[in-house]
Amino acid sequence: MPELNSLRDLLERVPGRLQRLSEDTVASKPTSSNWSPKEELGHLLDSAANNHQRIVRAQLEENPAMPGYEQNRWVAIHAYQRRDWEELIELWQALNRQLLAAAEAAPDSAWSRTLTIAGSEPLTLQFVFDDYVAHMLHHLRHIGIEVDDITSNATNAA
Repeated sequence: MPELNSLRDLLERVPGRLQRLSEDTVASKPTSSNWSPKEELGHLLDSAANNHQRIVRAQLEENPAMPGYEQNRWVAIHAYQRRDWEELIELWQALNRQLLAAAEAAPDSAWSRTLTIAGSEPLTLQFVFDDYVAHMLHHLRHIGIEVDDITSNATNAA
C-alpha cells in the first residue's frame, strides 16, 4: 500500500506555506529558460491531472497504456506566469484532493496492477503514486517550501 497519509498531510499544511511567499518571489524567473515558482506550481497542477488519470485508469483497465506529456508546453499553454498565485494554490489543493480520492478508492489488490507511460516498462500503480508524491516533494522544495517536517510526521504516524 502506498503512503496516503503523506499526501493528506501535504494537502493540509502546504497551502499556508505557499501563501506566505511574496508575489515578487513567486513571479521571479531565475533565467528566461527556468520556471518561476508560479510555473513550477503550475507544472504540479499538470502532473496531478495526468497522474489522476493514471490512478483511475489503472483501476478500471488491464494494463492501460498512458501517454506522457510535454511538460514545458503544458506550462506554456496554461500561462501560469500570468495567473493569480492564490488561484494556483487552490487548484493545486483541489486537484490533489481529487487524486487522493481516487487513490483512497483503490482496493489493496489494485496497487500491484500495472500500466505503461509513454512506452515505459510496466509500472505498478503503487510505484506511480509513490513516484508522484516524490516528484511533488522535489518541486515544492525547489520552490522553497519546507516539507521534511510534514513527510517525517506522516512516516512516524504510520
